[in-house]
Amino acid sequence: MTVIAQPTPSSVRARPPRLSCVIPCYNEAANLRLLLPILGEHLKASASEWEVILVNDGSRDDTSVVFDEWTRQPGIRAIEFSRNFGKEAALTAGLQAANGDVVVLMDADMQHPPELVAEMVQQWQAGADVVYALRANRDDESMFKQLGTRAFYRLINAKSRFQVPPDAGDFRLMDRSVVEALLALPERNRFMKGLYAWVGFKSVAIPYEPAERAVGTTNYSALKLIAFSIDGLTAFTTWPLRVASIAGMVMALLAFVYGAYVIVDFLIYGNKVSGWTTIIVLLSFFVGIQLIGLGILGEYIARIFEEVKSRPLYVVRRSLGRGLDVSASGHTGD
Repeated sequence: MTVIAQPTPSSVRARPPRLSCVIPCYNEAANLRLLLPILGEHLKASASEWEVILVNDGSRDDTSVVFDEWTRQPGIRAIEFSRNFGKEAALTAGLQAANGDVVVLMDADMQHPPELVAEMVQQWQAGADVVYALRANRDDESMFKQLGTRAFYRLINAKSRFQVPPDAGDFRLMDRSVVEALLALPERNRFMKGLYAWVGFKSVAIPYEPAERAVGTTNYSALKLIAFSIDGLTAFTTWPLRVASIAGMVMALLAFVYGAYVIVDFLIYGNKVSGWTTIIVLLSFFVGIQLIGLGILGEYIARIFEEVKSRPLYVVRRSLGRGLDVSASGHTGD
């Protein structure tokens, strides 16, 4: 399948864009009440027309109540999932619903500064197709998360035709052509940070200092981050399979060399073969290597299983409010 995505011409970029802002939400009721008034002022200053698309990813707090309140106002649209489907699904739903010339993705926790949207729009008007916010530092994170992040990005970017920026997240502005390219990708295991980089386009980074989370705590535990990393690695690189293959060949070679040594030693010097301890240790070691290899293979087979089922990414319980006019954009939002 060939995807043809024509960037917005410079004649259109010369004027303020029609802007869609997508915000995935999971238990963010208190933060939304702080964010939405501030965000609205910044969008008015940066866009000719704008919409905010809120996606409720199965929240258990008063997020639905906030949606009911804010969707009475023009320019605010809300999508509620039937359950929690994950942030990647929520982002995809927002992109499918967006009708702007440009789409901004940001979190609801107030860590992504709304004032940065104006600079993103300026970079887009100057010719950038993607403008992403780049963390200036990770001083607010634990040592475990910092080391894990470094290791993850080194692995995913090793010998790759494209590079995933290590300190970039979902906070970004994308031209309509980039959004169309992302939505054309059929996969259901959607590691969005990798997909942003995979589609390419002219990109510009803007450094920023993430603010403290206004209310609540992060929804990503250490186990969730590890699972998220495994999803990213298996979605964008086959090196774990290659490492397992190489390890298997190295272990087989070492076993062959050791076996030859034991036979020669017995034939020449008459030394008896070592006892049960050596045999049990070697068997345990090689069985462990085999199980690791099977586990890696199983991860990839699980991804295939998820894809071939062809289930929808999400189920919408209800949709509220009204955003940008579809006919003015020439794009049919879902």
